[in-house]
Amino acid sequence: MNILIAIIIITAVISFAAPMGSANFEKYKFSVGAILNRKEYIRLLSSGFLHADIMHLVFNMLTLYFFGPVVIQGFGNLGFLIIYFGSILLGNMFSLFVYQRQPWYSAIGASGGVSGILFASIALIPHLEIYMFFIPIGIPGYIFGLVYFSYSVYMMLNPNHNDNIGHAAHLGGAFFGLIYAVVNQPQAAIENSMYLGIMSLPLIYLGYEIFVKKRIG
Repeated sequence: MNILIAIIIITAVISFAAPMGSANFEKYKFSVGAILNRKEYIRLLSSGFLHADIMHLVFNMLTLYFFGPVVIQGFGNLGFLIIYFGSILLGNMFSLFVYQRQPWYSAIGASGGVSGILFASIALIPHLEIYMFFIPIGIPGYIFGLVYFSYSVYMMLNPNHNDNIGHAAHLGGAFFGLIYAVVNQPQAAIENSMYLGIMSLPLIYLGYEIFVKKRIG
């Protein structure tokens, strides 16, 4: 059994064993208050194995299944694991930073890790075609990345209380995957620098909002 299938199976088993609302779900989900006040740091990783429902799980695991092989081919099994779990951790750490004054904030899902795998794939192959539901044509990876980052940054800076998507975790995970790919495949990064630069413009703007204007954190 390869490492990709093993991660998918383990995540599915844990998601079904600890459904939303169960004691273990509450014990291991990402929770700002529990992490900061009770030092339950295991939640930074364990929340990546929990999902709200079957559709949430299937969407994440299907995306991982399709893009995982690109990362494994480019960085090997160890690189895949570093990107996947590193993206979950950094995504949740960024969420902790963003929502540190909101102890009630909680989240679950492998989306941070999946975002890292997806964007590591795009860093390797910027023109990688990405297909969305109900859209019959492939979208070049770097265009998808630009739209994805733009939307996530906008939603972070203009939060909607009815929006249940963890944009901070997505951004943190995607950033980790992107940086890992650039550092470990510098030649490809140089060749694709124009596409990566275009895709990263929203991240530069977010950095300005965080570190210059102090709008977040």
